[in-house]
Amino acid sequence: MKDFSNASFPPETIAIMKAALDTAVASLPDPVSSSHVQAIAETILRTAKDGERDPVILQRMALIELGISAR
Repeated sequence: MKDFSNASFPPETIAIMKAALDTAVASLPDPVSSSHVQAIAETILRTAKDGERDPVILQRMALIELGISAR
């Protein structure tokens, strides 16, 4: 995973990121690979670090980077 050691998020933002991650992973076709989950998590962390707080946008950005459309 990329280095996000300098990133700090309040509990509300962590909850938003978790919801985006859970929804994005749930939309992946089975079997879900750990590399896809890691890529989604990195995109969500990076996008949230840039200030985005909408879970739908966080999810879409992660799936777009994977080349997968949200269902």
